This record gives sequence, C-alpha cells and structure tokens, in this order.
Amino acid sequence: MALTIEQLNAASADEVAALLDGTYEHSPWIAQRAAAARPFRSLAHLKHALVQAVAQASAEEQLGLIRAHPELAGKAMVSKTLTAESTHEQGKAGLTECTPDEFAKIQQLNADYNAKFGFPFILAVRGPRGTGLPKREIIDTFERRVHHHPDFERAEALRNIHRIAEIRLDDKFGVTPTLGNDVWDWQEQLATHTDPGYAEKGQLTVTYLTEAHRACAQMIAGWMRDAGFDSVKIDAVGNVVGRYDGATPDAKTLLTGSHYDTVRNGGKYDGRLGIFVPIACVRELKRQNRRLPYAFEVVGFAEEEGQRYKATFLGSGALTGHFDPKWLDQKDADGITMREARKIAGLKEEDIPKLQRDPSKYLGFVEVHIEQGPVLNELDLPLGIVTSINGGVRYVGEVIGMASHAGTTPMDRRRDAAAAVAELILFAEKRAAKDGDSVATVGMLEVPSGSINVVPGHCKFSLDMRAPNNPQRDALAADVIAELKAICERRGVRYTLEESMRASAAPSAADWQQRWEKAVDTLGVPLFRMPSGAGHDAMKLHEVMPQAMLFVRGINSGISHNPLESSTNNDMQLAVEAFQLLLDNLAAEKAH
Repeated sequence: MALTIEQLNAASADEVAALLDGTYEHSPWIAQRAAAARPFRSLAHLKHALVQAVAQASAEEQLGLIRAHPELAGKAMVSKTLTAESTHEQGKAGLTECTPDEFAKIQQLNADYNAKFGFPFILAVRGPRGTGLPKREIIDTFERRVHHHPDFERAEALRNIHRIAEIRLDDKFGVTPTLGNDVWDWQEQLATHTDPGYAEKGQLTVTYLTEAHRACAQMIAGWMRDAGFDSVKIDAVGNVVGRYDGATPDAKTLLTGSHYDTVRNGGKYDGRLGIFVPIACVRELKRQNRRLPYAFEVVGFAEEEGQRYKATFLGSGALTGHFDPKWLDQKDADGITMREARKIAGLKEEDIPKLQRDPSKYLGFVEVHIEQGPVLNELDLPLGIVTSINGGVRYVGEVIGMASHAGTTPMDRRRDAAAAVAELILFAEKRAAKDGDSVATVGMLEVPSGSINVVPGHCKFSLDMRAPNNPQRDALAADVIAELKAICERRGVRYTLEESMRASAAPSAADWQQRWEKAVDTLGVPLFRMPSGAGHDAMKLHEVMPQAMLFVRGINSGISHNPLESSTNNDMQLAVEAFQLLLDNLAAEKAH
C-alpha cells in the first residue's frame, strides 16, 4: 500500500523514521529531524524538509551519511550485502552485469576516488529519468568527478544522495512523474536531429534553417497537433506556433515559448524545456475538454543563439517587429546567405512583417527555462522565480605596448600589453563581485604573433559585463573602463575599446512574477527569487508586453551550453504543475 502525506503528518517522529526507512541509507536521523517541519504540504515539501535536515547537520554527520552508501559495483554488491534499494538501483543500471573489463575499471576508480576523498563515489545511477544510466555514462561521470575539489565533491555526493532519496520516495508513495517523463522524452527525441559534422561526433548542434533545424520544427509541430492545439503552423521566420483557443473568440491571449535552436555541441534542454512544458499543459487541457477564458499561444522560437548568422533573437524579434532586413544578406561559414537559406526552407520574405503581434491583444509573456547556472543546484531547490533578466554590455579592445626582448628588457622598463590586460581581468573580477549579482568576464584573450621570448606588444581582449538593472550595469562598466585607463597610464601603454553590444535589463512584471510565486508556493516548494544572468526570448517580448520567467534546476552543477546539461523528470514535473497552476489561477482571476 502506497504511503501518504496524511500518514506522515499523523505519525510520531519515530514512526516517520520507520515509514521512511530505506530512503537514506542507514540514516534514520534525517527523517526524525525532518518531522519537525510538519505538517508536510506535499511530497515536494517533504523532499525539501529531508534536504534541509541534511543541510543543517554537522559536517561529521554529513560525512557519515556519505560513508553509509556502498561503492558502485563494489564489495557489498559482490557479496550480495547491499540493501534492497541499492541492489535494485545498481541492477537497473546494469552494474550487476559488468564485463570483467568494466568491473576492473570501476574497481580502480573506486580505489582512486577513496584514496583522494576518503568516502565512496555516490551517483544516482537511476539517472535523471529514473530508468537507469548506461554503464558508459556512469564510468565517464566517475572519471570526471575524481578530479573535483574535495569540498565540491562532498557537496556533489550529497546532491546525488538526495536524488537517490527522491526516486525512492516516489516508489514509496506510488508516484510517477508522468508529465515530467513526457517532457523529458520529447527533448530526448528532438535531440536526435543535429547538424552535419556533429552527428558523427555524437554532438547536438541545431543552427538556423539547417536540415536538422527544419526537422525539429516539423517534429515540434507534430507534437503540438497531437496535444490538441486548435492551430499549428511554421511561420515566415521558422517559428513553430501553436494556438489553443479561449472560451470566446474575442479573448485576449497569453503568450509563452522558448527557442529550439542550440549552440554548437550544446545541451538538450536550453530553450526546448520552455516549449514542451506548455505543450504538456495544453494536452492536459484538451484531455479534460477545458477551455480557458483566454487563448494560449505557444511558440517554439526558431533562433535565439546567433550561431549560424550574427542575428540573435531573430524568432522572438519578428514577433515584436524587430526583424532587420539587413540580416538577410549575412553569410554563414559556407557563404550561404540567410536569404538563400530561407528560400531553401520555403519561407517568404514578404510575410515577415505580418508576424508582428499587437500587444493590446496579449495578456503578457511567460517563459520556463532551465537555469543554466549552479545556484538552484547548490541550494537543492527545484524551481526559482526570476526577478530580472540581466542587462549587458560587451566590448572588444586592444592594449598596445612595445614588443621587446624578454631577456634584455628590465622589469621596470617594460611596456607589456598582456600584463596590463591581466591586471584588468583581476580588477573586473573583484569589481563585479562587490555587487553580488553583477558579473564580468574576459572570454577572449589573444597575444597576436606572440613569442615565448618576447614581451607582448599587443594584447586583444573582450569584456562582457552584466547586472540585474541598467544603472548597476553602467556603474560596473564605468569603473572597469576607468581602471583600464588608469592601468594603461601607469604602465605606459595605450588602448582601444569598442562597444559591440548593449542590452537593457528586463525586470519581471510584478503581477506576473507574483503569479509564478503563488503557483510555486502552492506546490509546497520554497520560494527563491533570483536574477537571470543569461539572455532569453523574454527579453525581446519585454519590449512590448509584461513578462516573467520560471527557472528549473539543472543537474551537473547546472552546467549549460554543454552536453552535460540536464534536469530531472521530477523537476520537469514540478515545472508543468506550476504552469498548470498559473493557468488555472489566471483563469480564476478572469472569472471575477
């Protein structure tokens, strides 16, 4: 018989520990302490209470929890002394069926890992989908994590323990994250399409209007039709637009969506998560034969990343009337103009102006997106409320000094261009850190025609600075540029600096942010508000209508623009449920 939240709320602390036995290996104290957070509002609330019990424990208790776990394919597995839960999990990942070579490899990794960290390697081998990781992925993860810093790796071990516990709790409660599984599966299937040259390497790359890009559009459109959208089309810039009509023909529209293009060798969830979460919502509305007092429009934006051409936010920009005709003459690396690529795709140039939306007919724009950073992951929180999308400014510059002999030029006579930029990098790092939510990055650094025995006479560099609001961004940029000037004067060198991009911050509309907050709170998930350091399609829509975003935790330290980018079926389930609550609450508002 499946466990219920009501049972836990009515039990004593010791009974709670007994009912949750096996959730955390040989550690009943976690459930006993979590019982103090009752009444549990939901399974998500229970999971967070257990996480908090571990977070508030002493370092010795946390280490004891990690050491209570068995090694992967280790002695306990061989001697068949694993707990029933661990036996099931390691078996599901195929670790009980290792070849002699695989077993030897894992044994060596276990030894190396234990020697470095003093505790066993912990991995949630049932994986982000709950169905089990391939052995190759387990071994690759093992090899990657053995190089981590000990403090980071201890935290990563605890995060994996919480994921193991989450899956075990689902089993105890008889819960399957069906909607999260569907969203996860759609993204996996979409990732089978990738540009030539990357498919052979097993890498995901989908750039604007390539064959893979067009195949993605068709696949998304097919899923929209299957879900029950009233109309589905691929528009004049390649956006996939699905519309679920409101209860009345004159109803205003809620707009949502994200992009389906990727960076080169990117992840499967950046952008795409924000397309499939609302598709799942529409499918459920259709199954219930429900209409909302407003229309619901879901857009898979064709381009956001600026990978094939220098145009960015091309898909969402077309909806705001900001498609620049000059983009059509841009050429890709093979010399194919955007105009030619559009012709191959059968898209008509004269139809682009027709895509502009009338903001008066829209309620606003909301977007779900994977966080693309480590914050939610480190806090063990599944969802985050975005307060603002950071504004940014970018520069490309060069410091010009004097190239001279590295052996004969005294240290106090040098005009070293690279040393000047190095000093600037360290200043930018310290200055951005003072603001908390500001960031500054020198991502490109080059000593043209550099030589090992020559003091650098030139050094080219980039500057990328971002902050949650424009005044904070501008103050950061002003301080960094002033320091560049001071460094160059002190060192007897000169500089050039050219602004290459400036984007305004996009604060979330207060009422829409509150709607996300109400939905997340209803799920029993703690509210965590945070800015977005990355740019999103919501930035473009912000120019013409109110917007607000919901972040979903990423695993693997929240890494993004990387094949390791991932999220779990449980977190995606919560994202769908939060979106459903937002839709329902908005419907209730309109009814009054």
